[in-house]
Amino acid sequence: MAAPNANDSLLIPRSFVLTARLSLARVETLAAALSPRDRSIILDLARARMLRGSQMTRLHFDDLAPNSRDRVRRKVLSRLISIGFVATLERPIGGVRAGSSGLIYVLDSGGQRALPFIMAAEEMEPPTRARKPWTPGQAFLLHSLDVSELYVRLVEARRSALLHLAEFLTEPASWFSNGMGGILKPDAYALLQSGDIEDCWAIEVDRATESLLTLRRKLLAYVDFAHAGQVGPHGVTPRVLVTVPHEKRLTALQRLVAELPEPAPQLLYVTLFEDAIQKVTHILKE
Repeated sequence: MAAPNANDSLLIPRSFVLTARLSLARVETLAAALSPRDRSIILDLARARMLRGSQMTRLHFDDLAPNSRDRVRRKVLSRLISIGFVATLERPIGGVRAGSSGLIYVLDSGGQRALPFIMAAEEMEPPTRARKPWTPGQAFLLHSLDVSELYVRLVEARRSALLHLAEFLTEPASWFSNGMGGILKPDAYALLQSGDIEDCWAIEVDRATESLLTLRRKLLAYVDFAHAGQVGPHGVTPRVLVTVPHEKRLTALQRLVAELPEPAPQLLYVTLFEDAIQKVTHILKE
């Protein structure tokens, strides 16, 4: 899935104007005053690009009593919005009745500017460039939220001690050279661990909106990459996980993979979106 094009309208929330007037020193001061949970929220928005309100609750407020999770989330996110670190996109998901759980949160300009300070404090590599808040097209938005959902589920699997999530990147940070002058552009990249075992995954989230011919070209690029003996991040050839939304698409993609040359059967794993975490956990523990 490519990044939004120039025709996508930029979201300029009310806090954008206020934050733009803040000096860098003031942004650094605000960043230093953030709580550990505030910092984790900023880092997860940088990592996943966008999160629903309900996903935010599962990531950062799950330890609270069930009857207070949403209320505390609204309070915390409202404060981060008020200082210009977080913004909401204009299009809620789930309809009016979804309320704040259907809101989609992204980093505002203040959060982007504060990110290097936060990442330095966490001894993390700072980002190479900032992203502007924007309002994506519906298809891109839904696809990105599916990628975010995989991240949330991997975090939940980590909490359940099913695996250790060492790294999760979304595009464009998930992209890597194919070693032959081109770039492979998975929707996400994950490094999973269990004891001494590590599995690297390039992840493609299919919503059954692309033609099978387009998907064939995309998957064949991974096959060519592996056949040429090229390696990706962490010095290995990652497996490729392709998630699909329903059984009909699953059958079609399994048939497509079976027709691809070696080493497609050992490289490409197609699964229902709902079964993705179970699939990677099972392979990790084989």
